[in-house]
Amino acid sequence: METETALKVLSALGHESRLAAFRILVQAGPDGLPVGELRERLDIPAATLTAHLNVLRAAALVTDQREGRVIRVRAHYAQMDSLIGYLTDNCCGGLADCGPTRTCAPAPRKKKASP
Repeated sequence: METETALKVLSALGHESRLAAFRILVQAGPDGLPVGELRERLDIPAATLTAHLNVLRAAALVTDQREGRVIRVRAHYAQMDSLIGYLTDNCCGGLADCGPTRTCAPAPRKKKASP
């Protein structure tokens, strides 16, 4: 990750509601959440959530997908891992047993049962 990208990502997470939304989406796993459910959990107006999601989307921290009338939002784990890697690059002067070594690898999506 380049410094400019890291600054954009950190700036996007530098607001209480955006950080809360991103953390909820990380906890939700690879299936993400419908925007309406995310809005309910955050207890903020829909227009405010839309603005916050636009900032997170511009920083490549979330993706969304339309499913009929519902928009599902998902955390972009690779971008999160890239930021963590950027922040910990050369941690402790390059010592092998230093700093975090785990990346986020969400469980695979559940397959829908066939009728």
